[in-house]
Amino acid sequence: MPLWTVHHTPGIFTAEEKHRLASTIADHYEKAGLPRFYVVTLFHETRPEDFYVGGEPSPVGVRIAVDHIARRNPDQDSRRRTALWIREMLRPHLERHAGLHWEFHVDETSEELWMINGLVPPPGGSDTERQWARQNAATPY
Repeated sequence: MPLWTVHHTPGIFTAEEKHRLASTIADHYEKAGLPRFYVVTLFHETRPEDFYVGGEPSPVGVRIAVDHIARRNPDQDSRRRTALWIREMLRPHLERHAGLHWEFHVDETSEELWMINGLVPPPGGSDTERQWARQNAATPY
C-alpha cells in the first residue's frame, strides 16, 4: 500500500488539482502492478506560519511523505529509480509554482504490519492479488 501524505501551504492545489495528482499517483502504481485501491493520498493544508524550512517560515511549500508497504526496493539502484520515478510524477504538478520549496521521502514498512478491511493482503504478484486488482476491492480469500 502506498500512502502519500502531502503537506502544503495554501494555494498550491485546487480541489481539481488534488484529484488530478491523486489520480496520477494511482495510475503510476497501477501500471507498476499494484491494485489501484492500495493507493491512498491525503492532503493536509498547512498555514505558512506553521510550515518551516531551515527554521524559517516558508510562504510556499510542499512536503510529501510516502509510505511503501505492499512492495519494497531490494537494493540501492532500485531505491534511486523509485525516487526518480516519484520526482517525475510530481514535477508537472509542482514546478509551475515560482519559489516553491518541495521535497519528499519514502519509508518502506514491513508488509506483515498491514491489513485492508481486516484482511491480510495476498502475496505480491499472486493470482489473488491480481483478482483484487480486477475487482478493485479487498475480498476474503
